[in-house]
Amino acid sequence: MTEDELQAILEKTLPAADLHGLFVEECQDQDVRLRFSSVAGGNWTTASLLSLVDTSLRAAAGVAAKLTHLTVTVLRPVQQADVIALSRVIRRDGTILHVEAWLFSHAVVEPMLHATASLSRSPAE
Repeated sequence: MTEDELQAILEKTLPAADLHGLFVEECQDQDVRLRFSSVAGGNWTTASLLSLVDTSLRAAAGVAAKLTHLTVTVLRPVQQADVIALSRVIRRDGTILHVEAWLFSHAVVEPMLHATASLSRSPAE
């Protein structure tokens, strides 16, 4: 899938409130890099960061995948800047996918959050 195709699918599938200025920067096989922008004067809340995690995980696993397990580790406070998310599938087990996502403030230097999750997909996907 190309960056433009993933961008179109995410924009079509996700609620507008979860887009956060979403831009698909890179999409290679199972590795995805997304950029999210906060609204002018807006702050990243815990709820909005969890929304970014969900979007990032589903971008790597497939937007129709359903979250079954999630572990999130906050490594440092979020800065009020763009958030870059790197996500990838780390293991496939039938219809279950194990995925990880790293969130960074502004630049891919030091992560602020790490998430691992299991998602289920229907056999037809």
